[in-house]
Amino acid sequence: MSQLPILSLRGVTKAYTGKAGGTTQVLDGIDLDVREGEFIAILGFSGAGKTTLISSIAGLVEPDAGDILLRGEPIDGPDKERGLVFQSYSLFPWLTVQQNVALAVDAVHKDRSKAERAALVKQKVELVGLGHAMDRKPAQLSGGMRQRVAVARALAMEPEILLLDEPLSALDALTRAKLQDEIERIREEEKRTIILVTNDVDEALLLADRVALLTPAPAARIGQVFDVDVPRPREREAVNDDAHFQALRKRIVSYLGSLNEAAGSVGDSSVALPDITPLDLAPQKDGPPKAYQEAAQSAVTSRYLEFFKLDKVYPTPNGPLKVVDDFNLIMEKGEFVSLIGHSGCGKSTVLTMAAGLNAISGGGIVLDNREIDVAGPDKAVVFQAPSLMPWLTARQNVALGVERVYPHAAKAERRDIVDYYLERVGLGDAMDKMAAEMSNGMRQRVGIARAFALSPRLLLLDEPFGMLDSLTRWDLQDVLVETWNRTKVTAIMVTHDVDEAILLADRVVMMTNGPNATIGKILEVDLPRPRDRKALLDHPKFYQYRQEVLHFLAEYDHGPAAKAA
Repeated sequence: MSQLPILSLRGVTKAYTGKAGGTTQVLDGIDLDVREGEFIAILGFSGAGKTTLISSIAGLVEPDAGDILLRGEPIDGPDKERGLVFQSYSLFPWLTVQQNVALAVDAVHKDRSKAERAALVKQKVELVGLGHAMDRKPAQLSGGMRQRVAVARALAMEPEILLLDEPLSALDALTRAKLQDEIERIREEEKRTIILVTNDVDEALLLADRVALLTPAPAARIGQVFDVDVPRPREREAVNDDAHFQALRKRIVSYLGSLNEAAGSVGDSSVALPDITPLDLAPQKDGPPKAYQEAAQSAVTSRYLEFFKLDKVYPTPNGPLKVVDDFNLIMEKGEFVSLIGHSGCGKSTVLTMAAGLNAISGGGIVLDNREIDVAGPDKAVVFQAPSLMPWLTARQNVALGVERVYPHAAKAERRDIVDYYLERVGLGDAMDKMAAEMSNGMRQRVGIARAFALSPRLLLLDEPFGMLDSLTRWDLQDVLVETWNRTKVTAIMVTHDVDEAILLADRVVMMTNGPNATIGKILEVDLPRPRDRKALLDHPKFYQYRQEVLHFLAEYDHGPAAKAA
């Protein structure tokens, strides 16, 4: 690797003017040198200007000041020397894989013969593992396969620098892991200079030679650069046991945490929470089902929530498909359980059945001695996509549920409940902001506040932070932990994130691959509460727990979900 920079950024700044005329300084003096053949990962908070930065390097955005030099010469707009892969793959749906890649090759390699261009297309498509899918159209490909086409297209331009703008963030964890392996193989075979914008610390540590961290918005700068001196090849399970990797990971996480704390996250509340019991809106039944009553004759008394021989079957053109098979779990009141597994293993199906939103095919679910068969505010759900009324403010969105479960309370008391939880999730200054004007992270905070404000018997979280960058996710995990510590509501959270599962839960329930998915293993998380992310990284059991979950997921790294990737 040459020590001379192939790319230099000197004092790069960029500001945008909003509709109201206000100016936001996005980048404020970015300085960075990238050596030829080096792999640089850029980590930053949501809205910190990562995409603006990489778009400036690609020549798609013109900085207000500063210089971007390629081999000492200023760049002038986009060029084939800088190939860019976006977060969302923009393929032509009417063209095949081969034709989508050939379109780029024909545009930038006009000096080559038809046979040479065809050979180049074939080589790059095969390099990303899609040689068998040359004649397929995007509609016939999974999300992971489509992103591979985008990578092949960028590589076929034969750029000096490959720019990757969060290309994996919209993918599930298993597909993401497979494409990380693909990028590592490309790095090894192509020896190209690569700049990756990512929101995933582990992704950066697995792939990069150096990790550059952007400070939070506005006016982002590169706060610190870390050398990733972990030997290659880096295998996920193996590095988790490496003390040097653990120490480096802790330094990066701690630094990001300090930046996050400086920016402010979890809020204090200026109002007291009224001491009011919500109405019991759950339908009254004749008692639990007979099978549950028979099972309850045992000595076990902690049966606040029980999943009993739970099955879910969906009809298909080829006959019934059993997605969940014999799922059995007993939870104590106030327990927090994380549900983890590969895509397609039925995690969300279990959750929606517990919410009363999805019919149960066999067995049953009993909550507080009542069978669950319909949805209601006693079972609050926070989905992956924030489901808010966009024309209402944050306060109005939360008030919708509060007015239903607290109709007996005074208007001022209901307002105090709404304001209390919105301030707790850090939205004290944005309560009257329209949902349509909020970022995804802010909307999800409203969703969390709304769920807790219902005072539910059961809190169900279906990958609530899955659409967010990992740094915003950390912020909201802290919000969730802080709010849950005060309520101790019984909770189940579906997640793909191993650290998240361990940080939040009393037990991590691991599911086998679907179809016929069931519980494969349950991990007891014996870590002190209240939990702090930094303290957990120092706890001797944390990486042991992490390894157990990673090993289970690696064991089930096969089946329909893996093949679809």
